[in-house]
Amino acid sequence: MNAGRGIALKIASTFVFTLMLVCVKLVAARIPPGEIVFFRSFFALIPIVVMLVWQGLLPGALRTERPWAHVSRGAVGLLAMALNFTALAFLPLPETMMIGYAAPLIIVALAALLLGETVRIYRWSAVGVGFAGILIILWPRFTVFGPDMERAAMVGALLALGSAFFSAFAAVFIRSMTRTESTGTIVLYFALISSILSLLVSLALGWAAPSAGDLALLVASGLLGGVGQILMTSAYRSADAATIASFDYVSMLWGVAFGYVFFRDVPAPTVVTGGAIVIAAGIFIIFRERQLGLRRKRQRKATPTTPV
Repeated sequence: MNAGRGIALKIASTFVFTLMLVCVKLVAARIPPGEIVFFRSFFALIPIVVMLVWQGLLPGALRTERPWAHVSRGAVGLLAMALNFTALAFLPLPETMMIGYAAPLIIVALAALLLGETVRIYRWSAVGVGFAGILIILWPRFTVFGPDMERAAMVGALLALGSAFFSAFAAVFIRSMTRTESTGTIVLYFALISSILSLLVSLALGWAAPSAGDLALLVASGLLGGVGQILMTSAYRSADAATIASFDYVSMLWGVAFGYVFFRDVPAPTVVTGGAIVIAAGIFIIFRERQLGLRRKRQRKATPTTPV
């Protein structure tokens, strides 16, 4: 384990993933979301397959005990990406990312409801505070009778929140699948299944022929997504998850910087305030889960084994 290397790789992954979102936002107004998801998933396969071949894991990554779980996870992940990419067409980049930070809060609730994990008052309180922050971000967007631009922003905010929900659902799927499936298998099958499903959806609902510039951005989004996945996987291999999880919020710095450079977006005070609350709640949940993990580890060490 190398904590410094893991943190550096995690920060690098947030940079690459945010740059991927910039590519998506640049084409989101012209290219259907299903088509964007296809390019994002299909071209992500290139760096993922290269990584698996380099590590000698490719034949093993194709073996799975739960094919239908991969299909379900792929469908949920596809919905999360499609909603997020659509939201980017209506909202500034930093705001879309801030709303996406609701996902870790939703994961806590879903893990308790679907996986039977014990969630006590501290984490439930953090979830409640976090959702108050999300409400602060969303409240100015709830303008049903405003101008068309404001109604579009409201739709974008709801789409971003829906994306956070499906992202959390996907994370719960992954928590369950890691009991039998390797990381390489989960990553590879997600890219494969989301590519197939998004292509079928795009062919059924309409395919827009991209210009040369848009095609370059679409391909770049996929390659960046794959590289970001590799960096993130390598980060979790280099350091304990509890050590590096909070560095995911560094992506907000990239989001604000790229949002201003590429789109001249400046976060509203409500976005900054609500986002700070959501990030604080998320970090508290990570800290609390780390405490609980250390406590369980100490209990296991203190429990005498039964002689045989």
